[in-house]
Order: sequence, then C-alpha cells, then structure tokens
Amino acid sequence: MPIRVSNLRLPVTAPEAELPQHIAARLGVRLADLAAWRILKKSLDARSHRDLQFVYTIVVETPPDWVARPGRGTNSGDIQAYEPQSFDDAVPGSDPLSERPVVVGSGPAGLLAAYYLALKGYRPLIIERGEAVKNRVPVVRAFDRGEEFDRENNYLFGEGGAGCFSDGKLTCRLEGPDVDWVLKSFVDCGGRPSLVYENRPHLGSNKLPMICRNYRRKIEALGGEYKFGCRLEGIDIRDGRVVGISTSSGSIPCSQLILGIGHSARDTYQMLHKLGVPLMQKAFQLGLRIEQPQSQINHHKYGRPEYFDILGAADYSLQARGSKDVFTFCMCAGGIIMPSISEPNMFCSNGMSNSRHDTPFANSGIMVTLDPEEFGHTHPLAGVHLQQRFEAIAYKVGQSNYLAPIQTAADFLKGRAPDSSARLECSYQRGVQPSQLDQVLPPVVAKAIRSGLPILDKKMRGNFLKNAILVGPEMRGSSPIRIDRHLETRQCPKIAGLYPVGEGAGYAGGIVSAAVDGLRTARVIVRQFQPLQ
Repeated sequence: MPIRVSNLRLPVTAPEAELPQHIAARLGVRLADLAAWRILKKSLDARSHRDLQFVYTIVVETPPDWVARPGRGTNSGDIQAYEPQSFDDAVPGSDPLSERPVVVGSGPAGLLAAYYLALKGYRPLIIERGEAVKNRVPVVRAFDRGEEFDRENNYLFGEGGAGCFSDGKLTCRLEGPDVDWVLKSFVDCGGRPSLVYENRPHLGSNKLPMICRNYRRKIEALGGEYKFGCRLEGIDIRDGRVVGISTSSGSIPCSQLILGIGHSARDTYQMLHKLGVPLMQKAFQLGLRIEQPQSQINHHKYGRPEYFDILGAADYSLQARGSKDVFTFCMCAGGIIMPSISEPNMFCSNGMSNSRHDTPFANSGIMVTLDPEEFGHTHPLAGVHLQQRFEAIAYKVGQSNYLAPIQTAADFLKGRAPDSSARLECSYQRGVQPSQLDQVLPPVVAKAIRSGLPILDKKMRGNFLKNAILVGPEMRGSSPIRIDRHLETRQCPKIAGLYPVGEGAGYAGGIVSAAVDGLRTARVIVRQFQPLQ
C-alpha cells in the first residue's frame, strides 16, 4: 500500500543519502525492509538562520506486513494513505481532420500544445516569427554588445518565445497531474530529474535553449513541422469558422488554430482587434527592477557561511500591503538585468539568471497591479498603449540607444534627481543612464513603489534597500489583454477552431501555467478529432 510521509526534516548539511534511514525510523521498520520510495516534494525551511532544514514529502511502498504504530497510522497527519492522481489522457475523437493543426508561437503554451498533439499523432505545424534558438542566441548577444535591434528575432520573439530567456522559473500555483505531466516533459527534454519535486524549481536561462531544441526534435520526429521566420498576419474566417491563415511566408489552410502569441506580440493584438476577435482589458503588473549585491542577500538569509556552499545564491519573496500592494516578482539570484523589448525605439527591463546563479548581483521586479479603470481609456488595447507610452519615454531617457534608466533606491525614495555623472554599478550589459525614474512610470505606480519599498526593507531588516539601485520600467509582468474563450471548448465565441492560450491570451502567468494551458487546449482538440493518417 503506498503511503505519503510528510514533514520529514533534514538539516541542509545532512546528505540526502540519509533519507532512507529517516523514512524507516518514521515508519518503525528496519532499513533493510524499506520498500520503494520517491520524493514527492522538497522545500527549504529558512525561518531559523542558524538551523536551515530541507522538508520532504515522501511516497513509500510499505512492506506487506507493515502495521502502523499508535499515533502513526495512515490517518495521523504526517502519514496518510496515498492515492496518486493520474493524468487525464485524451482518447482521440471521431471527427475527421482535413489538415494538420497550426500552432502560432513556440513559447511554453504553444510548445506544450504542439508536443502533446505530436505525441498523439496530429503532426502539428508550428509557425514562429523569430528564428530557431541556435540563430537566436547570437542575435541577442550582439544586441547586448550594442548592435542593432532585430524586431523579429530578439529576447521575446523566436524559438521558445519570451520563456527561452525568462530565467526558467517553474514555480506555479497550480497543482495536479497536468502540472506533473508538464514538469516530467521538461525532464524528458533535458531538465534535471529533481524538477518534478523541488518546491521552486529553476531551469536556468543557459539550459532553456537546449530544452526548447529537444522539444522541437521530438515534435519533428513525430511528424510535426516548424516554420521559422513566419509571422501570422491574418486569419481567414468564413461562416464563423477558421479556414486558413495568412503569414509572412504565404497562406496556410487551417481549421484548428492555437494562438500562443505571447504577451508582447502587439501587432498581432492589433490584427485580432481589427478582425473582430473578442479582446478585453485585463489588470496587469508593472513597475521597476531592483538590484542589490548577491552577497548582501546571502548574508540576510544564511546565518552560517557554509550554507552558501550547499544552497548557492539566496533568493527572497516579499510583499507590502497598502492602498496598492507592492510585491517582488521573478527574483533572479546571481542573475542579470536584461532588456525585454519587442518593438524598436522602446525600452523595458526584465531579469534572468543561469542555472549556476553565479553573478555578484541579485535582482527582482518591484511590481504593482494596474487595474483597467486606471488605463485611462476603454479601448481593448488601452493597456498596451499605456505600456508603449512609457517604454517610448524610457528609450528617449536612455539616450535613444537602449540604455537602461537607472537611479539609486535612496534617490528615488527622496524624489531626488540623480547625479548624471555618477557611475552606478549594474548588471545590465548594454549600459545605463542615470535618470529620475518617476518619468518612466504612471504616477500611481511610482507612488505605490515609493510607499512600499521601506516596508519591504523592514521585512529584510535593512538588507533590501542598502546598496540597491533601481532600473526601469518593467512593463511586461503580465498581459494587459484577455482574448475571450469558452470555458469548455476553449475556443473564441462564434469563431470555431480558434484557441487562444497562454500568457498572451491572458490565461497564464508563468512558464508552467502557460504550458499547462496549452496542454489542456491540445487535449480538447484530441478528444474531438481523429489523428492524421
């Protein structure tokens, strides 16, 4: 009988190889009699800086003659019967499918939708406006060195989408077999096995290109096809049904179209709006990027120096309640600040870190949620227009050369103009420009951040704002648009065959949630249609 053993604790200095001894002791069996077991969840308890502990949840196959000790039965809190949830795999439907499904975008939502369709025999066609990852990496590196911006092949567009250079955090509020299936697929495509049970798994920006490439190779081996440098330009809708698409590479017949466009394809949003696809405003997150020395964060979180050698660069997650809450977002331990730009002559920041977390910098978004009534207009694209307005200001502030507007946290809090000749150390590689950051944010956002920063600093006992600089704006925390769709069919109302998915459609907020959203939509298609012969 499988059981779940919860709250099994080991000091972080103890080797994980000692886990079987602790499991056996908890169950009251000899180590030699311990049957098969696996880690279901692993997290870090850092409440005591002098005694950091890993907390495990374990699934164990109990020996045939195992009898629970008094107070340790299968209904006694930490030891419970375990009933695994199985992934609700789809049985192919009976409706004929005249041509292969088309997936627009190869970010997490489109990628997992295409992968599932390929596994089920539907030979999907994936169109991607950017280039394959091997051609994408040198272009973004060249931009970081000061070369020209490529509007179709950059940090946001290309194989893997924005997710390919988004740090690779796999944290997700969702739970269940869909999430487990997605995480296992990351492992199958090159991620380390522990991703499936770590509490805050992280792929690393250096690992993501390889993983995206491995997904592609599996999809192609199953009959799928990629078209790179192929931008969606129109959708042919007749009698309320999708019958084809027009692209920068020509027309493609299509009756099942998955839109995984990401939250930065603003020209695609405009095309969809003109076409009459139902778009609506949605609250979204925006703010600034804060950066501190990573050693400062390590010192705050780790009470003993040997913890750093075991755990690596420390992270944080903070929130300040107020008239508008302020919270940290996408914390990149041992990372860098990087550009998040999808249009020329605009500037937006983001963060990333490699799997080694080995830079001397820690950075995180300092975010505020802006509600639709604060956009200043009822147009469905008003949130996008607001993003563009402040990104254009930031570009001009950055000497019209994609320099990052920067200000010390101390100067920002006091509303004090920075010293234009000051040399502020920052991980942003293209260069920085000392600036007054109020000008690159809506006033309500700047006010909220100015109120929230001291609260966040107090929570970290003065280790948050000390030596901190701010860079901005960060406008792409989430999508300001939702593309309407039916709950069950996952298709746009009155447009059969059109499936909006992921962050760009307004239904996800990270790599895993976007991937799960794409997976669920692909499963709906499989349940209705026959595989392609």
